[in-house]
Amino acid sequence: QVELVESGGGLVQPGGSLRLSCAPSGIIFRITDMGWYRQAPGKQRELVAVITRAASTNYADSVKGRFTISRNNANNTVSLQMNSLKPEDTAVYYCNFVSENWFGRRSYYWGQGTQVTVSS
Repeated sequence: QVELVESGGGLVQPGGSLRLSCAPSGIIFRITDMGWYRQAPGKQRELVAVITRAASTNYADSVKGRFTISRNNANNTVSLQMNSLKPEDTAVYYCNFVSENWFGRRSYYWGQGTQVTVSS
């Protein structure tokens, strides 16, 4: 089973920046959407940003103007540039890929999560 491997989390002061990256451990064919989700303690997992294969993007209102999602279709990687970080951005961040076979059946892949902590 192919897994997604995230990197780039850590501890940063408010107003700082971090860049998260995600790559698959093996080959995944026909990837459509790539996205980032996060889950803070005691809260449900929420969508942060998603990017389609055609590079159309969608962001949670709370991160618009601060976070930028990008992808590289040649090597199937996705990144999340996070600027002007706030304490409320503290969470475990998960990357997610969606693939679709010729019959329209979707498969979902998740990373193990990477901790982002924003604190002074």
